[in-house]
Amino acid sequence: MTPERLLDEARPWFIALTLFIGWLLNLLPWGRWPGVPDFFAICLVFWGMHSPRYIGMLVGFGAGLLMDVHNAALLGEHALGYTLMVYWAIVLRSRILRFGPIGQMLHVFAIFLLATTLVILVRSLLELDWPGWWWVSNVAVSAVLWPLASWLLRLPQWLADGGEPS
Repeated sequence: MTPERLLDEARPWFIALTLFIGWLLNLLPWGRWPGVPDFFAICLVFWGMHSPRYIGMLVGFGAGLLMDVHNAALLGEHALGYTLMVYWAIVLRSRILRFGPIGQMLHVFAIFLLATTLVILVRSLLELDWPGWWWVSNVAVSAVLWPLASWLLRLPQWLADGGEPS
């Protein structure tokens, strides 16, 4: 484990832009297919870890309500999941950031899996129907994309800092 090089905190407009792009990617019609990652959750967890001053549980809750409305899901379903993801990202941030990309990916996988499992269980109890296990593939793909997403989201900070991305 090695501590990460300290970078200047990202600008609020850049954080908002990346969250908006992640949200737009989730709005694409193939977003409900098995194996499609939750791009917005990846961005939300990343910024929850790297800029907790700007991204908190309230942002996760509000964005989750927007996703619930878009997907015609139970109101609060995504809100619960995103709020839990941001909470665990903020609570575990000092631990997660000390690991390299693979270690971070494993931690993020656990965060995504736990939050999604709780959401699926609540939905199953309310609808009295089990959706199957396809959602685990979405969680796995989201976690596998974590190193690439982390690199892409930090790239402007590295370039502005004058350093080279590692």
